[in-house]
This record gives sequence, C-alpha cells and structure tokens, in this order.
Amino acid sequence: MTTAYLAPKGFLPKLQHELGGTGEVHGNLVLIDGPEKPAAWAANVWRDAARIPITSIGDGAKKLRAIQRNWALYPLNHHRRAALITEQLPKVTAKPIAFGAKAPTAPLGSWTLVERDVILASPHCSSTFPNGEVNFIEDRVTSPSRAYLKLWELFTLIGERPKTGELCLDLGSSPGGWSWVIQQCGARVISVDKAALDPRIAQLSGIEYRKESAFGLDPHAVGPVDWLFSDIVCYPKRLLTLVEKWMAAGIVSKFACTIKFQGETDFETMEKFRAIPGSRLMHLHHNKHELTWIKLK
Repeated sequence: MTTAYLAPKGFLPKLQHELGGTGEVHGNLVLIDGPEKPAAWAANVWRDAARIPITSIGDGAKKLRAIQRNWALYPLNHHRRAALITEQLPKVTAKPIAFGAKAPTAPLGSWTLVERDVILASPHCSSTFPNGEVNFIEDRVTSPSRAYLKLWELFTLIGERPKTGELCLDLGSSPGGWSWVIQQCGARVISVDKAALDPRIAQLSGIEYRKESAFGLDPHAVGPVDWLFSDIVCYPKRLLTLVEKWMAAGIVSKFACTIKFQGETDFETMEKFRAIPGSRLMHLHHNKHELTWIKLK
C-alpha cells in the first residue's frame, strides 16, 4: 500500500517534517509506503496510490477510465503528454463555486505522469476538489479583507456553519471579515478586538463590537456561545493558552481557529492542538503559513 501526500505550493518542507522526513518525492507529492498518516500540511491525500504502466496516450486514458470516471491531473512532468491524456478523459470542472454551494460528493481520483510511460494514480483521495484547491466566486466589494475566504472554505469542507439565532464569538476580529461571514449565516456575533471594525461591518445588525483584548476577555462574563472563532495574529503557544482557557470554562460548543506561524513552524504546539480530543487540523487552500484548527464536539 502506498499513500501519496500533496503539499500546498511552498509548503513541501512542512509536510515532509510532519511525515517524518522520509518518502519518495515528485514535485510537491510525497509517497510513503503504508496506511494514511495524519497530515495537516497536505492539501490532498492520495489513498491506495499505484503505478500504472502505459504504452500510449490512448492506453493511459483507457486504463484510468477503467478504474473510475472522474480524474484530476496533478501537473508534474511530460505536460503535453499529460494534457493529451486529459483530453480523452471525462471533463471535470474546476470552476469557482458560489459560497453556499455544497462540496462535490462524487469520488475524484488524482493522477500524474511520474515517467513518460508510467502513471501514478489514486482513485480514493481525501479531497473532492482538484488537488485540494477550493476556489470561490469572490465578493470583492462587501468584505473588508480576503480573510473571509478561509471561513467560506472551512464551512464548505465540513458541511456545517453557524445557524440562525446562534451566538458566536469572533476574537481578534478587525477589520471584520469573519464577523461579516458569520452574520451573513444568520448568527449573532460578539466581535472582539482593540482595533476598530470596518464601518460597513460595524453597522450590520446582529454584530456587537467590543473594543477590548481577546486575551483579557473573561469567558464567564460572556456566557455560553455556540461557536468561538479566532483569526488572531499571535504565537501558537499563546493561542493554545487562550483556547485552553475557554475549553476549561465549558461554555463553548464549537471552535474554529487559525494557528499562525511567525517565523519557524512550531510543530510542538501544532501537535498539542492535534492531541485535543475531537480536534482536526488542516491547511486550507486559503491559508498561508498557518493551519486551521477545529473542534466541533
């Protein structure tokens, strides 16, 4: 059994470190023998990856079609040859989607040419988006920053979002991109930051702005909340301390936080987040040198 892990562009060393520094590498693809390992720095995981010898372009397309219908190419080598094989496969759309649309549910395999006459392919991948890249029809007018795309992507991938009437806490919220997304979902938002919100966001109904430090906020003074969100720029250890404080208070149902790495990646703290029961760590397509941590139970 071979499992292949596709690193987001620019993050191959992070993925290799997470996987233990071993594995055959093709571009941003790391191949490791054995069952799937936790890999937050993987954009897509190719399960049961296999090498398929081919004798021609038509033979390559025929062998892929015999396995399943839907395939996404990871462009690596022999680009013209790979493109010609793609032309003989059923078309898979990679158009940007509107927020609110459900993630595709049809199985999507991934393949690449590791040699001129050898395809590496997996019919079972962790993402139903080509190469794990989720793109949206963007709102370039209303939102005060592009940070909103991280929440759009997260909600799309997990198939869950705040509901009408729920109360959410948005820590480190300025200029308000996340508060805007949450409010658009119909939830009420307590938006906390020492810096002001964009005036367009501050005037929206259902958003209560509090000018104070997210780290000085007393959980018991806030009371029960359905979701706690954080896109705070801080060191991972400080965010972990903040999360632990709110977990200990026992008043938050669900967490969604960005772990931002400033300088070197803090793998030790990253693993502490992963070890929290019910947690999931992931690198979203719209994350930079950061991971998204969620706890939904």
